[in-house]
Amino acid sequence: MRQLLNFLLALCVSATVAQADTKVFAAASLKSALDEVIAAYGKPVTPVYANSASLARQISQGAPADVFISANQQWMDVLDAQSLLVPDTRRDLLGNRLVLIAHTPVTDFDWAAFPAQLAEARLAMGLVAAVPAGIYGREALTAMGIWHDVAPRVVQTDHVRAALRLVALGEAEFGLVYASDAHASDRVHVVALIDAARHTPIRYPVALINARPEAQDFVQFLTGDAARDIFADHGFQTGDLAASGGAQ
Repeated sequence: MRQLLNFLLALCVSATVAQADTKVFAAASLKSALDEVIAAYGKPVTPVYANSASLARQISQGAPADVFISANQQWMDVLDAQSLLVPDTRRDLLGNRLVLIAHTPVTDFDWAAFPAQLAEARLAMGLVAAVPAGIYGREALTAMGIWHDVAPRVVQTDHVRAALRLVALGEAEFGLVYASDAHASDRVHVVALIDAARHTPIRYPVALINARPEAQDFVQFLTGDAARDIFADHGFQTGDLAASGGAQ
């Protein structure tokens, strides 16, 4: 009988711990910074990283997320339209910039000559129809008038960190990633900073999917000074995103 009681008690404790564990579905580009934020937070948080489109679809299909941090507004809009966000909890958390990176240093870079440089090379990007970094990248290259020329040399990846990895390993000579991604790797070289006017402002909205007190507490920590300092150290933009346009 005592063994049975101990077993039931252990189950109750395990269930309580699991319930207190805040599950955060976050864009893959946040991994390095958010892992550090979670460590500083010091309470049970389980992050799930993937591209924003995949995460939004999982939440839409009933995945047990408490918090969602998207790398663009579009996929947060999808969940908002399905009434899956806790009302009045959505806000812009961070901004970012888009950069062109290379496996080896490049001097005297010229966008006009870039399509010719790709004749014997590859450009790694997130999926241009689904991954936010890929969407922003295609917008920028289209605005520059070179998308049609570079598109045949593009290698599309499931998320932006995969594009970063291809360049770091030398499997693609160039990549379009976030400034925060380039900051996270010492095996790539920033070639050019993309003009923010060439694409939709890069914002990372955050919202509660579950109104549990633990989830609310974590989101409050995300917006505090300690988390902001960590995000800034990793190359993200913080502060008044409305005033800055989110990525200016």
